[in-house]
Amino acid sequence: MKRITFSIITMFIVLAVNAQNKEPFPFWNEVQKFKTADSIAFPPSNQILLIGSSSFTLWKDVQTCFPDRKILNRAFGGSTLADVIRYRYDVIFPYQPKQIVIYCGENDFASSDTVTVELVTQRFITLFNYIRAKYKNVPVAYVSMKPSPSRMHLLEKYKEGNKRIHAYLATRPNTKFVDVYNAMLTATGEPMPDIFLNDNLHMNAKGYAIWKTKLEKVLLK
Repeated sequence: MKRITFSIITMFIVLAVNAQNKEPFPFWNEVQKFKTADSIAFPPSNQILLIGSSSFTLWKDVQTCFPDRKILNRAFGGSTLADVIRYRYDVIFPYQPKQIVIYCGENDFASSDTVTVELVTQRFITLFNYIRAKYKNVPVAYVSMKPSPSRMHLLEKYKEGNKRIHAYLATRPNTKFVDVYNAMLTATGEPMPDIFLNDNLHMNAKGYAIWKTKLEKVLLK
């Protein structure tokens, strides 16, 4: 009887530990780290807020690249537009940004073959409308989806998604569309092979140098 009781207690302990470690939603732990950092020292207002996925997350020297701007990076790697929408009260709405810059959409297409250009465009519009409802006059910039060699099968979707988001933003005031896609292609229209890490998905310093040139013209001082 004691052995049975001990086994039951052990089982409940294991279940409790697993429940604590399991994220209720994807990227929950990453977002909680942002919230913990904010509770220790809340970011000053009037910064450029970066939101979106890993290409922003991994840009570790972004502040050094733009020394005359103040940048707050709240991107979390692997996220989709749906994820950013889910966590908007945690990574967007708490702040008083000067400008909001979005890089997201690639992972939406990569998450499932059933994700369409129409769906990703609608997700972007939904996110944009949430931002506009909170910040009526804050400038918003969208960085286009990039042409990664590891996702050659998705490039046509990326191009069409970029086209539609660009067209949408063209009808909205205080917005910018930043085309990094074409700047990352060779003369023959292929993704540049020397601007990516070994995973052929994320960028190395050469890739970020291209982004720096493009964003230099857009980020507010």
